[in-house]
Amino acid sequence: MISSTQDTGSAAALFASMNANSGSAKTASAGDTQDRFLKLLVTQMKNQDPLNPMDNAQVTSQMAQLSTVTGIDKLNATLQALSDSMVSNQSLQAASMIGHGVLVPGKGLDLNSGTAFGGVDLPQSVDKVEIAIYDQAGALVRNVKLGAQPVGLMNWQWDGRDDAGASVADGSYTFTVSATQAGKAVDTTALQFGMVNSVTQDKQGVALSVGHLNGVALSQVRQIV
Repeated sequence: MISSTQDTGSAAALFASMNANSGSAKTASAGDTQDRFLKLLVTQMKNQDPLNPMDNAQVTSQMAQLSTVTGIDKLNATLQALSDSMVSNQSLQAASMIGHGVLVPGKGLDLNSGTAFGGVDLPQSVDKVEIAIYDQAGALVRNVKLGAQPVGLMNWQWDGRDDAGASVADGSYTFTVSATQAGKAVDTTALQFGMVNSVTQDKQGVALSVGHLNGVALSQVRQIV
């Protein structure tokens, strides 16, 4: 009579032994793990006690689990390759934006040759929108009333004049947005206009340099002008 090579004589113990071995070799692939399992399984079946054979249900269950783990490993590899491909495609798409104007969340305003642009993202229609423009010292320069506006993205333009109608110097300004509907304030997103200067790729994904802003995520671009 040939004695069993394991005291438990079960596939569960065999699988546990395989997992213990694989834990000491973290770089082993799913294919290597599967080969070890099959070799150990065949060895155990050859040396099992005929009077106390292995449980077929346990063997089937362990093989099904191994197949699932292997499938997940392959799926992860496929998803990683797909993710890498998507990042590369995003970089190519973002590179085509260099030299184009975009609107991104921000409150900066660049006045150039008496003209500046900005935007507002409205979550709902409103009956009043006002833009307050400030200089670098924080003094109010111009208050622009835009009246009622529909839901969605709204672009606006400043002619570089203050409330008295006098032209102000080109340079950097800031602005705030206030919107109301039936007398109640509505939260809005101020959008800053800028030219895309460069594109970078890091662990967080693709980022743009927009005007004076750096590290602007591609997903933050609300409009390409």
